[in-house]
Amino acid sequence: MALIAITRRCELPAEEAWRRLTRWEGHAAHVPLTRIVVETPPPNGPGTRFTARTGVGAAGFDDPMEVVRWQPPQPGAAGHCRLEKRGRVVTGWAQIEVAPDGTGCVVRWREDIRVLRLPAVFDGLTAAGGRLMFGRAVDGLLAGS
Repeated sequence: MALIAITRRCELPAEEAWRRLTRWEGHAAHVPLTRIVVETPPPNGPGTRFTARTGVGAAGFDDPMEVVRWQPPQPGAAGHCRLEKRGRVVTGWAQIEVAPDGTGCVVRWREDIRVLRLPAVFDGLTAAGGRLMFGRAVDGLLAGS
C-alpha cells in the first residue's frame, strides 16, 4: 500500500475547514476527470457513502467510499473523519483531521491506498502521485475554489 501524508496550516476556523473538506462533491473540482456522487442523504456521518468516478465515458473506474468515523471539530478539540475505500480497483482508507490552532487550524490528511493488480514495486510512484493530487485538492478546498 502507498501511504500519503499531507499537512496544511490555514487561517480558517477549524469548523469551516472541516465543512470545506467534507463536502464530498467539492473534491471533484480538484481531481482531474473525476465526478463524485453522494449516495446517502445528509447530514454526513458514519454510514455516509459516495463514489468518485474517474475517467471518460466507459474508460474509467469507480472509487466507492464510506465514512466509518465522524467526529467534527469542537472548540479546543480536533475533528476526525475516516473513510474506507471499498472499490474493485482502489482499496484502503483515508483520514482527515482538523485541529484548532490559534485563530486558524492544522489539517492532516492521511491516505493509504492500494491499486489492485498494480505490483507493490509501484507503491512509491503511487504515493508521490497521490501526494501531488491530494495536496492540490486540499489546497483548493481550503481556498474555497
